[in-house]
Amino acid sequence: MIRSISTTLFALALGAPLVAQEAAVTGPTKLGSFRTVKVTGTGVHQFSTALIHSQRPTETGFVQRSTDTVELEGDLKGRVLYHPVSTFDTEQQTLVNRGHQVFSGTVLGSNPVLLYDNRFRFDVNLATGETVGKVYLADQLAGPSVRCWLDIVGTGQDAQGDATLAYTGYCRLRVPVEE
Repeated sequence: MIRSISTTLFALALGAPLVAQEAAVTGPTKLGSFRTVKVTGTGVHQFSTALIHSQRPTETGFVQRSTDTVELEGDLKGRVLYHPVSTFDTEQQTLVNRGHQVFSGTVLGSNPVLLYDNRFRFDVNLATGETVGKVYLADQLAGPSVRCWLDIVGTGQDAQGDATLAYTGYCRLRVPVEE
């Protein structure tokens, strides 16, 4: 397992494509084998119900800490509890979100799973609304063995002013050995 994690982290550091990263760690184990599957779907980042915990000014804007939720549909179906540290640069009209998040739901119809991510990053152009991000739901907290790497693109807003998004990526799932 440590070798698999090291191989994946090394591939990430080199900027290797995701498929190549997964090929290095996919294979049979005593508990079964892994398969990597492309995933897609949509979601809504619910700004309208966010809890703002703190804001502190910076030279070019402010840093905000909050608790938000994101509802996902598609191949990942469930809810993300999202604790972003949002860095607003009002001079450059940018926003960067990093922090912690936990996904609770199902992946491709799996049993419920909890997946943790503290490496995500979202970049927002505040002038145009363009939003892009990367999500690494790679730390399993509960449920079946699943890891997901997602690319996020903002698609607009809903009637409540909440951000809509689309995701694509890959999930690696353990396929149990049949007895």
